[in-house]
Amino acid sequence: MKYKPAVVLGYFKECRLPRPATEYRFHTTRKWLFDFAWPEQKVALEVEGGVWTRGAHGRGSGIVRDIEKYNAAALLGWRVLRVLPKDLCMIETVAMLKKAIRGRA
Repeated sequence: MKYKPAVVLGYFKECRLPRPATEYRFHTTRKWLFDFAWPEQKVALEVEGGVWTRGAHGRGSGIVRDIEKYNAAALLGWRVLRVLPKDLCMIETVAMLKKAIRGRA
């Protein structure tokens, strides 16, 4: 399932989340991007697509790349939350993000 960032941003706005940066490059030397990021709070939301269809996140090489990316982010002080596309516009995701942004996750 693909998602439309504009729809997600609209939902986040409706839920009174601060506006995230999209496709945010968090690393100074690598070209890694976060799908959604709140840089000031160092909170990121990654959408894990293709898990069941052998997409990039569901193959061994993709999983290895994700591990490297998420470990690098953690070492830089980022809190990375991960969801499936179907869970993006869900109140549970918004609640999780609000806790992380407020520093209570």
